Amino acid sequence: MKLTVVGCSGSFPSADSPCSSYLVEADGYRLVLDLGNGALGALQKYADIYQVDAVLLSHLHADHCVDLCAYWVARNYRAEGCPDPMPVYGPAGTAERLARAYDMPENPGMKEVFDFRTLTPGGFDLGPFRIGVAQVNHPVDAFAFRIEHAGRSLVYSGDTGESAELVELARDTDLFLCEAAYIDGRDTYRAVHLNGREAGEHATAAGARRLVLTHIPPWTDAEHNRRDAEAAYAGPVEVARAGAVYRI
Repeated sequence: MKLTVVGCSGSFPSADSPCSSYLVEADGYRLVLDLGNGALGALQKYADIYQVDAVLLSHLHADHCVDLCAYWVARNYRAEGCPDPMPVYGPAGTAERLARAYDMPENPGMKEVFDFRTLTPGGFDLGPFRIGVAQVNHPVDAFAFRIEHAGRSLVYSGDTGESAELVELARDTDLFLCEAAYIDGRDTYRAVHLNGREAGEHATAAGARRLVLTHIPPWTDAEHNRRDAEAAYAGPVEVARAGAVYRI
């Protein structure tokens, strides 16, 4: 598998990165995980946006899904004609949420351009991938994903506070793409986000082979969180950056 970080900034775009979006490719199949603010523009650096095969949305906060509105425009008004509906997997109510965001009637909304499918915990096959889904600890319905192909795996946490379900989903994964939005000791809200130390603890508990910290907002010191994660996890740790590529 090839993982490209399209965007990794948390909460709002930074000067260097759009919000959350990740491109996963294998056997010619292109899967996008989340499509936050600014991500559609950046995605065009790495893929033909009319050749993406499916999108998975971890949850419906704008920094993870709002660029699907721009994607609807790009597909619906394409000069060569609208492509066939593309599968979009998201929490219950995804189609209605995005229609409201674009101030359009909920029916048909965007349903003629996207084939909306509702996520539930469990697993399913998508192209060459096996997708594992776990509900995680966030103020809205939110999911983490495990992507498996040819004996390898990556896990994307989405947004979450402490989560036993995330640890289980990430068991023995080759690459753990884990959010670390908070700073230990500064941010004390529970059941919203992880800090660097907690991301490291989750990686250790899961036996993950590699940890990449993501969803770090511009007001958070990423190197502080990297050091905190390294203190809690013995494996390799790095901070995600837009444009980074990982071979799994």
